[in-house]
Amino acid sequence: MTAKQVRVMVLNDMEKLDRTLFRMEQGYELQFRLGPTLQGKHVHVHTNYPAEGERFEHHKFHALDWINPTEREDDSDKFCTLDLKISGSYQYYFGHGDKEKSGGGYIVVDPVLRVGADNHVLPLDCISIQTYLSKCLGPLDEWLDRLRVTKETGYNMIHFTPLQTLGESRSCYSLADQLELNPDFSPPGQTYTWTDVGNLVEKIKNEWNMLCITDVVYNHTAANSKWIKKHPECGYNLVNSPHLKPAWVLDRALWHITCAIADGKYEDRGLPALIQNHEHLHAIRGVLWQDVFPKIKLWEFFQVKVEPMVEQFRDLLQSGAKPDRSKTEGKQQLKIIQDPQYRRFGNTVDMNSALETFVPHGNSPGAIEDCCNWLRRRLEELNNEQYHEIRHHQEQATNCIDGTVSYDRIADHGPKLGPVTRKHPLVTRYFTFPFESATLEQDLELINQPEKSCHFLAHNGWVMGDDPLRNFAEPGSNVYIRRELICWDDSVKLRYGNGPEDCPYLWAHMQKYTEITAKHFVGVRLDNCHSTPLHVAEFMLDAARTLRPDLYVMAELFTGSEELDNVFVTRLGISSLIREAMSAGDSHEEGRLVYRYGGEPVGAFLQPSLRPLVPSIAHAMFLDVTHDNECPIQIRSVYDSLPSSAIVSMACCATGSTRGYDELVPHQISVVSEERFYSKWNPQAKPSSPEEVNLQSGIIAGKLALNRLHQELATKGFNQVFVDQVDEDIVAVTRHCPSTHQSVVAVCRTAFKNPKHHRYSNEVPSMCIPGKIEEVVLEARTVERQTGSYIKDERSINGMPGYTVEIKEHIQLKDSKVVRQAGVTSRGRSEYVQEIVFEQLTPGSVIAFRVSLDPKSQELVGVLRHHLIQFNPLYKAGSQTDPNTPDILKSPLTEIMSKMTLADMNALLFRCDAEEKEDGGGCYNIPGWKPLKYGGLQGLLSVMADVRPKNDLGHPFCDNLRQGDWMIDYVSNRLISHRGTLAEVGQWFQAMFAYLKHIPRYLIPCYFDAILVGAYTTALDVTFKQMSSFVQNGSTFVKLLALGSVQMCAVGRFPALPPLSPALSDVPYRVSEITMQKEQCCVSLAAGLPHFSAGIFRCWGRDTFIALRGLMLVTGRHLEARNIILAFAGTLRHGLIPNLLGEGVGARFNCRDAVWWWLQCIQDYCTMVPSGTDILQCPVSRMYPTDDSKPLTAGTVDQLLYEVIHEAMERHMQGIEFRERNAGPQIDCNMRDEGFNIVAKVNPDTGFVYGGNRFNCGTWMDKMGESERARNKGIPATPRDGSAVEIVGLCKSALRWLVELHKQGLFPYNSVAIHKDGKQLSMSYEEWDRKIQQNFEKMFYVSHDPNDPNEKHPELVHKRGIYKDSYGASSPWCDYQLRPNFSIAMVVAPELFTVEHAWEALNIAEEKLLGPLGMKTLDPDDMVYCGVYDNSLDNDNYNFARGFNYHQGPEWLWPIGYFLRAKINFAKKLGKDTYDKTVYLVKNVLSRHYVHMERSSWKGLPELTNENGQYCSFSCETQAWSLATVLEVLHDL
Repeated sequence: MTAKQVRVMVLNDMEKLDRTLFRMEQGYELQFRLGPTLQGKHVHVHTNYPAEGERFEHHKFHALDWINPTEREDDSDKFCTLDLKISGSYQYYFGHGDKEKSGGGYIVVDPVLRVGADNHVLPLDCISIQTYLSKCLGPLDEWLDRLRVTKETGYNMIHFTPLQTLGESRSCYSLADQLELNPDFSPPGQTYTWTDVGNLVEKIKNEWNMLCITDVVYNHTAANSKWIKKHPECGYNLVNSPHLKPAWVLDRALWHITCAIADGKYEDRGLPALIQNHEHLHAIRGVLWQDVFPKIKLWEFFQVKVEPMVEQFRDLLQSGAKPDRSKTEGKQQLKIIQDPQYRRFGNTVDMNSALETFVPHGNSPGAIEDCCNWLRRRLEELNNEQYHEIRHHQEQATNCIDGTVSYDRIADHGPKLGPVTRKHPLVTRYFTFPFESATLEQDLELINQPEKSCHFLAHNGWVMGDDPLRNFAEPGSNVYIRRELICWDDSVKLRYGNGPEDCPYLWAHMQKYTEITAKHFVGVRLDNCHSTPLHVAEFMLDAARTLRPDLYVMAELFTGSEELDNVFVTRLGISSLIREAMSAGDSHEEGRLVYRYGGEPVGAFLQPSLRPLVPSIAHAMFLDVTHDNECPIQIRSVYDSLPSSAIVSMACCATGSTRGYDELVPHQISVVSEERFYSKWNPQAKPSSPEEVNLQSGIIAGKLALNRLHQELATKGFNQVFVDQVDEDIVAVTRHCPSTHQSVVAVCRTAFKNPKHHRYSNEVPSMCIPGKIEEVVLEARTVERQTGSYIKDERSINGMPGYTVEIKEHIQLKDSKVVRQAGVTSRGRSEYVQEIVFEQLTPGSVIAFRVSLDPKSQELVGVLRHHLIQFNPLYKAGSQTDPNTPDILKSPLTEIMSKMTLADMNALLFRCDAEEKEDGGGCYNIPGWKPLKYGGLQGLLSVMADVRPKNDLGHPFCDNLRQGDWMIDYVSNRLISHRGTLAEVGQWFQAMFAYLKHIPRYLIPCYFDAILVGAYTTALDVTFKQMSSFVQNGSTFVKLLALGSVQMCAVGRFPALPPLSPALSDVPYRVSEITMQKEQCCVSLAAGLPHFSAGIFRCWGRDTFIALRGLMLVTGRHLEARNIILAFAGTLRHGLIPNLLGEGVGARFNCRDAVWWWLQCIQDYCTMVPSGTDILQCPVSRMYPTDDSKPLTAGTVDQLLYEVIHEAMERHMQGIEFRERNAGPQIDCNMRDEGFNIVAKVNPDTGFVYGGNRFNCGTWMDKMGESERARNKGIPATPRDGSAVEIVGLCKSALRWLVELHKQGLFPYNSVAIHKDGKQLSMSYEEWDRKIQQNFEKMFYVSHDPNDPNEKHPELVHKRGIYKDSYGASSPWCDYQLRPNFSIAMVVAPELFTVEHAWEALNIAEEKLLGPLGMKTLDPDDMVYCGVYDNSLDNDNYNFARGFNYHQGPEWLWPIGYFLRAKINFAKKLGKDTYDKTVYLVKNVLSRHYVHMERSSWKGLPELTNENGQYCSFSCETQAWSLATVLEVLHDL
């Protein structure tokens, strides 16, 4: 059972992909998902792929339904889906809001071809096709004898040129009647019909297992078609296309020149009928410029008659006419208006423009006359411009005529047509002329007789370098008058117009033709596809697919650009594009084409069944020769036919040839002039017989073997390709099967030059073939034989009898004549290589080897595949069991991993270099490249995620794997060095790698990837099962963010947290590797990687508690969260929680906010965790029961958590004031002395917590100046002293909660007691809460009222409608700076804000501060704003030397979480409309974080970015609080 193949198309706004090819197979599912630019928008996706049970109609679109797997507001995973069951080309488009279309493209679904009486599938890559010129097949009853040659040569598809009645030129592509079978196929007394042809095709399909296709020609019909005479409107004639009149006049004139030259009338002017040199060409130029152009005066068709125009103008002026300005729109440009009928001097000018341009100075006759003279002069100028433009056209026409005559009559590579005659005119006629020719003057008079001029029809042809999407016969093109058309004078170009209504007969006629074809043939070749109007081909193919849904469509395109090719392939649903091996100038290029047109590289990675839809190149139909190519025997040599054919046959795509190539016909078989018949099949035929062929003829025996091989390789899944240019003539092509690891290697020695005249080297390089050569599949070469030389037969198309193929098939290596010896060498323990030395690899020879892995490798790969089936059923093919399976591999990996904790997962998946070094290791470093980001699996997977989709096997990562086992050993040894389940997983890897190490090195990257991907996805499954239902049922984005919890939460070698009370239950213990004593091993939360991940700098109070809700509570890691809360509680001192934890012993109590974030987390724990309030009764081991006590061991002094909470509140109300211990450079080398003085108090009037001074920074914006040069050392950039807005909000939140807890009987205290001036005072929590509530809006809101009595410093206000960043700062202007911190207060204490004020402030923040990933830390309008953080730059600039602007502009990520949560919170209070718009904003913003995480090799979100989301190299690559607050937004949604 193979997994369903799903491809994901990510839609991005304004992305129009109509020139990009997306190919799918039937049975695939296509999913449309939203890219970041569309997240949150109401997007609708429409397609014309028919809904279940409906018929396909090109212009009928329907909307697809969205599926939201999580059924949550976070719909970042939503998709709509198409189950592709019908082949063809389908369009999709999408839009949003009032935009109907803001992007779109096409999907091409390949047909499924079936052959044989049992209707088995013929894969497209299996096709071997042969082209026949149908007219050379003879009567229908002789066809099977001639077609049998194709069957016996091993082809499985026949392409017939059109079978219809041919035009008088007898060209295979000039059809006189599209509906009638060519009468040549019916012998005398017999009339065959399409039914007979259909029966023959069916017989070939069922009995010979071969399919038949034929051409459709939509572009032209034969000039002698009877129906075009009855329906001249179907072509471009002078009535429906009067713009062609000037070109027709020139064409007639050239015909009369032909007649005159043929009759010898120009001999006296040096122009004989036989044109032989450049003097004759020069004479033609003279005739054109002296006799033709002056006589036919083409410019008159484009000019105006001046005097009548002037008269008309004079009449208008005299009657007082005024210009109508609405018509000219004030543009005074006088232009010639082309007469739509193209009569001589039939053009006019716009009198309105004339009146506006030439205004008389009065009404006097003189003034009017002056005006008329100005107009006359201007008209003469315009006529002159037209004259010069026509002259340019005539110059180009002269050059084209010169070029044509030179090629037709003088050039060595041209047809050398001989003298000019009426049968071989000077130049091809561009128009039909079905009347008796008289004099030129009389001919030209017919232009005015519509009943005759409607029969002057334009011929078709092609234009070198023209835009294929433009119809060169339509108005606006000058191809016919400039004589740029390379014309087919036997065919009339058809004029379809824009749809059936424009030419009903033609559309109906061609639809009937198409239906006849589709009824009898499985496919069509679109002849002249690049100049068939797209809408016509689209319409006709729709009609064909109605009759035959799995229509195979092939075409040849000469657009010169892959992008233009794609326009045709996507719109028409072309299945295969014809590619020519003859386009290669040497063997190197021929090999490159094989590589280009199909297959993956050998050793490619197994791609997941659900993966992004990527653009592809068109499926190739790779032909060794087409019926349009020149003869390869003439261009190359007869000896090259076999090896070039072999190179083509080894391509992983459809391949084929043209009848005649295999028989070695030494000339091109002309589609126009060839009238002889193909030879028939006769096994007993003599070599000299021209009418019959068999396996001894030409290279037929070789081609049979090659066709069989080509089909076997495709059927059996040999879809990996390697092309090796051994030397300038030898190409080795390997086809490899990724499930059995069998290969076929074909070594082909080309002979582009004839070995008889060109010296080829006798030194053939030896070759090393990895693996064991099972057999020689074939060895063949072209040899001469004595059967007389080639004589072109009168009746049959015959080949060169003097050559045949010497071939042996399926022989052992020892029996080979081509190989002298094959030594077995063994490179290393797993490299089994056979060296081939060639004896007779002569030019024109081919040898193909079947190669397997050596038996030992084969067995090990099979066992490895067996163990990989648990991850992917695709590995069943080629798998085998191992009787000696190690015990560790006997149970599935899920079973082992299910015993792991999330802390174990951290070691398995993550750990950056600093964490690894703490354990005595480090991240794996790839020499010549770079170290991996993590020691765990994610480090490897991040690189492989880039390498795998591109199959970038040349990447240093893959190189390292092929070179040795270092990386492989690193993975297993690293885990084994841990204890417990991690070591078990390490042993599992070790056992798997024991097989891996002994298979050929070129296969190691793909199997290493398979093992790691399997283990990684298993680990993720186990991880998410241990998390909350919010994560388990969440979107991919939620899971990615939740993985941040595993990334950041770890147990290091040394415990990072101080020990918890021994009285506390459920605390994890281990035996220390260092002391061998039992010790606690609680998870701690890193602030960010890589800078804050290990040692003393890992744990920070503020960072831990800003991140804890998102990374631990939301993800369901409740016990670990409890332990962290209690461990920090134990370090409380001076009523504060430490900033830098330093295991408690080295703690610094220099921040004012950490304690409030800690309290917020306890509140969140109580509300989010089942029975969460139990934590309040948990014992806390106080390390510092008094401010001055030495650190005590755990269990010495225990208190319940609620007592510690109450102490923190009471100490603040009492007032905290102390000097840091060890103050001085030993703890902070930048701080000034005053900065070590810590203050945190409560204002008794407002209830606001305040503190700090201008020399320290007690909030998260804690950058201390470091530059002596810029004189900012020891000065904080953002002291934020006074009452910081978020601290006031967090304090309010804590008070509200404690009041509530007390009411519920869960918290015994209702007030705080303080000592003041020897008196004991108290303040109730309710009163403190009320004071903040009453004063917050008054003191923090900057109102629109300039006379607001609460405003202390109106002169400092520069933005209104915002909330201050602080209140009472020592530098008052700092209060008024717009920063993102107020949104934190909005989330934790929304009751402080009036809804309207909050909403306005949030909108201003959105406009001014919101960046792509983060929030600007300062208003860009502020004079000290600087958005680029560079900590290494030291200069004289006070404001940003040594990163002084860390929080003065750079965009930090974590505040965006609070900003978005505040928006959601207040939007809910403002009605549905506002809420919907906000949800859109939130999704749109978060989509950028999603994209960043998906692309990040750290799988995280950074600490900050520079302005406008630019990368900041000084930022942590992944930061705990960034991940946490974004996850909280999704939780709120």
